[in-house]
Amino acid sequence: MEETSREAVAMAVQRVAGMLQRSDQLDKVEQYRRREARKKASVEARLKAAIQSQLDGVRTGLLQLHSALCDVKDIQNSLGDVSKDWRQSINTIENLKDVKDAVVQHSQLASAVENLKNIFSVPEIVQETQDLIEQSELLQAHRRLMDLERSRDDLMYEQYRMDSRNTHDMDLIRRYFGQVQSLSDELAKQLWMVLQRAMGTVRRDPTMLVSVVRIIERENIIDNRMLDRQKQTTFIPPGRPKRWKERMFQELKETVSRRIEGTQSETRDSDKMWLVRQLELTRKYVLDDLMVVSNLMVQCFPPHYNTFSTFFNNYHDAVAANVCELAAGDLEANEIVSLLTWVLNTYTSVDMMGHPELKAECDVTQLGPLLSQDVVDELLSKYIQTFTSNITGWLRKALETDKKDWLKESEPEADQDGYYQTTLPAIVFQMFEQNLQVAAQVNDSFKEKVLEQCLKQMSSFLHRYKEEAINYKEEHLKDRQLPQCYVQYMIAIINNCQTFKESINSLKRKYSQSIEPSLYDDAIERTLNDVAREGCQFLLDEVFLDLEHHLNELLTRKWLTGSHAVDTICVTVEDYFNDFSKIKKPYNQEMTNEAHRRVVVEYMKAVMQKRITFKNPEERKEGADRMIKESEQFKFLFRKLSSSVEADRLCDAIAAIAEVFKLSDTTMLSLEVSTLVSKYPDIREDHIVALLVVRGDASRDTKQKVIETFNQTRPSGSMVTQPIFKDITVPTMTMTSMTSMTVPKLLK
Repeated sequence: MEETSREAVAMAVQRVAGMLQRSDQLDKVEQYRRREARKKASVEARLKAAIQSQLDGVRTGLLQLHSALCDVKDIQNSLGDVSKDWRQSINTIENLKDVKDAVVQHSQLASAVENLKNIFSVPEIVQETQDLIEQSELLQAHRRLMDLERSRDDLMYEQYRMDSRNTHDMDLIRRYFGQVQSLSDELAKQLWMVLQRAMGTVRRDPTMLVSVVRIIERENIIDNRMLDRQKQTTFIPPGRPKRWKERMFQELKETVSRRIEGTQSETRDSDKMWLVRQLELTRKYVLDDLMVVSNLMVQCFPPHYNTFSTFFNNYHDAVAANVCELAAGDLEANEIVSLLTWVLNTYTSVDMMGHPELKAECDVTQLGPLLSQDVVDELLSKYIQTFTSNITGWLRKALETDKKDWLKESEPEADQDGYYQTTLPAIVFQMFEQNLQVAAQVNDSFKEKVLEQCLKQMSSFLHRYKEEAINYKEEHLKDRQLPQCYVQYMIAIINNCQTFKESINSLKRKYSQSIEPSLYDDAIERTLNDVAREGCQFLLDEVFLDLEHHLNELLTRKWLTGSHAVDTICVTVEDYFNDFSKIKKPYNQEMTNEAHRRVVVEYMKAVMQKRITFKNPEERKEGADRMIKESEQFKFLFRKLSSSVEADRLCDAIAAIAEVFKLSDTTMLSLEVSTLVSKYPDIREDHIVALLVVRGDASRDTKQKVIETFNQTRPSGSMVTQPIFKDITVPTMTMTSMTSMTVPKLLK
């Protein structure tokens, strides 16, 4: 305490020292003293109030403890009085046992008296009940059955209360009422029979169905009452609980299942369209039955039964079980599609579960799938496998049939525009179209898969088509007289390529929603172009086989003296191109351009092969003039056959070479060659050498100078856009042989 006082004094001194640090603060000492006095008084007042509050609380607690002590003493005295009274009443309770037994006996006798009439008339009531059941008076029969069961159950209950171990009396009662259980079973059979025919009964006599529902509802109430009494007394009458309500719902569910099973009356052996017919029957039965449930049957059941929802789910479960069974069978490809189309589209459509009149009752979107996704995927995979196998066989057979047509002696048919064609594209795409139409009925995803498979098979088929076209050409070369319409059918093969392209694009536009190219587009496009171009090449080979003899006459002595080789070439080409006009665009234009190019190239080859060497200026001039004239003939021919501006440039190459031959001043050869090189940058040194050899008058120095000029003025190869001389080979000739050929002429 002293230490606390010292600490308080020290703190006060410190505080006063803090307040009086400056001399001007001494004037406020009195003010500080009064403020501290007020604070001290305030603190003392709060302390007094706190202490007073604590004292009041202690006083109240003591009073409550005293009151509790008094209450405990009173309770103790009361418990003593109760214990004393209880000991005195034991003898009284034992004396009342006889009264209790008398009460139980009185209750049993009262129950017996109450049911005495029923007890004595049990055989009569049983017979009446049996008659009523046979007459389908089910409500009255059930009322009498309830009377019998109530009498039996009350007697058995009283006996159980009096002596639960007395099985003899219990068995006696049970035997006496033995026919009651048989009546109950017989009535139940009638109820189930009515429920099994519920769809017909509700149309014909709905009151019968209402009676059945009322009976079952009564029995459900009795079951619940008996179960509640069992919890209290452990007694339950025989045959209880009957659970007829649960049995009713089970019977209705089995009835629905039998209705669905009744549609499966046909098999594949009896009708190829058995599945379609079966699914249509199922659709009709389900829709008709649900309409009956919605319009009639709902009124026959209590609202809390949710009758429509129950039937709706029962039909869904029955249809799902039936569909799963069908899916597990050995279905063919068309049957798989029919089943999936029905399951994925028809089932939830307005033609069945989504019917407008049913929407108000139940939401079809809440139904689970009829088939699991795994089963659907398995069926789709099976269809794709079967489809792939079938389409491969169909395509092979179609190609074999088309190949037989290629050997016919009559020309192929022409389309409305006069272009030759065969039936192959139409047959192929009719197959694809049919399968895609079927696939589109399932869903878009499956349609895309089938389209992709069609394109895949098309890609493989076109490779075989290409091989067969090559074989067709090779067989023809063995005997060019056979087949008689080789040219016409090769044209049809080329035209088919364009038809295939158009048909593929049409299928993709119609059945694909994707704008991205498929994996097989490039391969198909490339193969079709290869087939068409090779076909065009085969036809040109045919042309040039006929022209071979005349081409060999070019730039020979016979040609110089007046051959009609070019006239014949032009007539032959024009004659062939009368048939080639029946080739579709763009292949006809490409073929014309290629024919033009090959004619010019063959003419150039004749020059480069040095079949002739001009002996004098007169021959050079005559030969050059002839070349220019023939160049004009080719121009005229290919202008007639084609509108391509390339025609003049190709033929001008012949005229440009003729100018090299026509030049009389050999000193100007370098300039003329430079001009030639500027026009045709792909010309090579060996070509220039060959031209100088054909001229026949160029000295060694002239040749050397021309070659040097050529090497200086020759442009890079990258500048050549449309080469002409690229594929023209020149027979090998050494400088020595060149000299040996020219020197004697110079000496002369």
